[in-house]
Amino acid sequence: MVIVDASVWVDFFAGRQTPQVSLLRGVSPRERVGISDLTLCEVLQGVRDERESQRVRGILLTLPVLAVGGIKLAVAAATNYRALRQRGVTVRGTIDCLIATFCIERDHVLLHNDRDFDPFEEHLKLQVLR
Repeated sequence: MVIVDASVWVDFFAGRQTPQVSLLRGVSPRERVGISDLTLCEVLQGVRDERESQRVRGILLTLPVLAVGGIKLAVAAATNYRALRQRGVTVRGTIDCLIATFCIERDHVLLHNDRDFDPFEEHLKLQVLR
């Protein structure tokens, strides 16, 4: 499954034509597109008015929304955070660390437009749609 990060959804809903938005629009019907519950929250937090929030929520809720979290994932994300720190990389966001680890653990491919995921791809084998 392709998990789409908030960084892509923000560009998508703003009408920006980025390479990642093009990839999102071009995902094959054979590949399922999903969203994490954390990403759903991030995207909806950024919407300024209620009418637009309802529209965005309606679109996003047509996708599978996958629950991220739990004890096992929290421990794995902390382990990944420390592994990257040992390589001199500081992960700036806990949510990004959780989403990246979720994708690694569940063998999902991540579509993002956020450089904070790059160390996960480079050092921890995060699969990224390019």
